[in-house]
Amino acid sequence: MSVRVLVTGGTGLVGQGIEYVIENEPANSHFGKRDGEEWFFIGSSEADLRNQEQTRKLFEKYKPTHVIHLAALVGGLFANMARKLDFLRDNILINDNVLHTAHEFKVKKVISCLSTCVYPDKVEYPLDETKIHLGLPHESNFGYAHAKRLVDIQNRAYKDQFGDNFTSAIPTNVFGPHDNFDMESAHVLPALIHRCYLSKKNNTPFVVWGSGKPLRQFIYSRDLAKLFVWMLRNYDSVEPLILSVGEDEEVSIKQAADAVVNAVGFTGEYRFDTTKADGQFRKPASNKKLLELVKDTGFAFTPFDKALDETVQWFLRNYNNARIGKPQ
Repeated sequence: MSVRVLVTGGTGLVGQGIEYVIENEPANSHFGKRDGEEWFFIGSSEADLRNQEQTRKLFEKYKPTHVIHLAALVGGLFANMARKLDFLRDNILINDNVLHTAHEFKVKKVISCLSTCVYPDKVEYPLDETKIHLGLPHESNFGYAHAKRLVDIQNRAYKDQFGDNFTSAIPTNVFGPHDNFDMESAHVLPALIHRCYLSKKNNTPFVVWGSGKPLRQFIYSRDLAKLFVWMLRNYDSVEPLILSVGEDEEVSIKQAADAVVNAVGFTGEYRFDTTKADGQFRKPASNKKLLELVKDTGFAFTPFDKALDETVQWFLRNYNNARIGKPQ
């Protein structure tokens, strides 16, 4: 029986990571493409998933047996705060259309991508899979967070009422090739990479906002991609699964900035602007459940410095075609 995998949001950071892994890992391995598999990576230009009819036509075209659902309306802090209803409503529409159409087409498995922002603002750390619904998410992104939480509720309802095999993954801070490097909306690592590149190009100081002390768990998009492929083939629980490096692999913003400076080859003035806010000091997530499940697969996380260097080299090679926003 052929396996037809549809990846929504397939042209973004994680989707491109999955495509890279599928094509570059050894065929028929734990993470490489297997005989009888066909993979389809689609972006928003092919279908507006907020539209039920367009979603249905997409499924009719590709006839997927499996879906990795990455598509979402995403944005930085300011966009999330300014457009809470857009982030709530658009993501509810996207997720409901994908899940219900997958149910109607009798798709064997759907894995949806959530985010650690679904967790309560006030919660005991480390985060784990049992704590998603224990309180309200942070006010700044409550539209996006509530829409993503609903995916977990929907997965459980489809399983309970129809026996559908729908589940979800919760990555921590993802980075890698094909990231969003637009400094207006980028997350911390791609923003640091782009800013450092411009400092080198323009011979200006590289200034990092904040003290550099906060800690984050960064996961390389190509490592995350392997874990999505593994989940697709092996994970059949409705319970969400955190996909992250361990708490012992937290990296400070200063360590990240130092690594960016080395990878970019920047030798100019480099300092921290401590008048700028740091944000949350740390929000560690436990990957104990994940490590127990993948212990026999040979999976290993790429060392942070190596993954960052690969990301920087990709950015430098593809600067003119990368998502960089307005020319600087």
